[in-house]
Amino acid sequence: MSFRKVVRQSKFRHVFGQPVKTEQCYDDIRVSRVTWDSTFCAVNPSFVAIIVEASGGGAFLVLPLHKTGRIDKSYPTVCGHTGPVLDIDWCPHNDHVIASGSEDCTVMVWQIPENGLSQPLTEPVVVLEGHSKRVGIITWHPTARNVLLSAGCDNVVLIWNVGTAEELYRLEGMHPDLIYSVSWSRDGARFCTACKDKSVRVIDPRRGTVVAEKERAHEGARPMRAIFLADGKIFTTGFSRMSERQLALWDMENLEEPMGLQELDSSNGALLPFYDPDTNVVYVCGKGDSSIRYFEITEEPPYIHFLNTFTSKEPQRGMGWMPKRGLDVNKCEIARFYKLHERKCEPIIMTVPRKSDLFQDDLYPDTAGPEAAMEAEEWVAGRTAGPVLVSLRQAYVPSKQRDLKVNRRTLLHESRPPATASGSTTPPSTPPAAPAPTRLSAPPALGTIPTAPTGGRLEEVLQEVAALRALVAEQGQRIARLEEQLSRLENGHV
Repeated sequence: MSFRKVVRQSKFRHVFGQPVKTEQCYDDIRVSRVTWDSTFCAVNPSFVAIIVEASGGGAFLVLPLHKTGRIDKSYPTVCGHTGPVLDIDWCPHNDHVIASGSEDCTVMVWQIPENGLSQPLTEPVVVLEGHSKRVGIITWHPTARNVLLSAGCDNVVLIWNVGTAEELYRLEGMHPDLIYSVSWSRDGARFCTACKDKSVRVIDPRRGTVVAEKERAHEGARPMRAIFLADGKIFTTGFSRMSERQLALWDMENLEEPMGLQELDSSNGALLPFYDPDTNVVYVCGKGDSSIRYFEITEEPPYIHFLNTFTSKEPQRGMGWMPKRGLDVNKCEIARFYKLHERKCEPIIMTVPRKSDLFQDDLYPDTAGPEAAMEAEEWVAGRTAGPVLVSLRQAYVPSKQRDLKVNRRTLLHESRPPATASGSTTPPSTPPAAPAPTRLSAPPALGTIPTAPTGGRLEEVLQEVAALRALVAEQGQRIARLEEQLSRLENGHV
């Protein structure tokens, strides 16, 4: 009888999580105690932002990734909101721009200095006012520059052009109750929402229509979440009628029954899903849990395949998720989480064990880079485009990211220099003829593999093959000796 097909083959079966050393954590941080199912943390390759306790308003910390250890209580914060901050999100196209939503009913967009904060930041680049109740969800468009979505407790979804400080779309009347989560599709043409009325909706914001709706996606009354996967399927987390936590996978073309449904446990913390479109792995973190479960989504039944669980001692108050371009490819790191404790932030590194020191193409396909695929006006005009992909084989050097500026008529936040200076209402900050300086957007941890000549790389591979052959030959000789000893023992026993 063959047992070869009993265990499903997957390169992510042996992924393991490991917390960093104590001195590499961010200590003495008073994480927010506000009652809201947000992640409370946002990370990019330059900074980690954490919502903290603040008296007389709302604030969040912004720390350069390298500033580990104890954080002084007097360390400056971003503190322009008059009510507690509920959600924060880094702009995917500029590592120095972050948006925040608050109980004061406003959305604010901030420009973080190159080296982090040296004094409290109280003046946002732009204030977006349009909600009548607190703003609990903030998420940037994945491919269009300066397009930001906000959802409030007034059950209204607003889409903004941050570059002109104008409201592009106001979607009201679609959600009869509180919106729990919003997730853009990979190309940003649609987004899906999870609502307190237990429905999951797919919405086309430019047409202002609900494209698809699944009522009672999860029977339980506790909060649920929905995220878009790269292939257009929808992954949801929620609760059963018996308050057991569930995962489900849905095909948008047929929402009658889930493609896959799994029950996890009977804990009461909301499940926060984090999705890696490059590897099709979903990480599920429960608020108040002390574990991170991860699953691989495939085309074969049962579609949701459990991989493993990372377990620690302390429960998590929130969780940050590093974009793929911020990972260390030399260590086969496929994910990095920033776990919020009551008084500290602890990075957790997810690694695929590999013996080879070569770049692992199968783990690191081209991933979404920091360049926007189109401008806000193009998206409003009906254009749809996937993310601009970059290779992680070598550190990616984008064009200089300029400061975010707001103009009521034109977009001034450009990563590319303008084609002509004529017709511009505002002169550029640098002469157009001068070449734009570049800087490395990847963090120090993101190593680079130098470009070696073909002959040197071939010789390296041949040496590795020769070493493996020698190892196999040695093991073969050892097996032969053991078989000879076994034969002697059997003959002596007879």
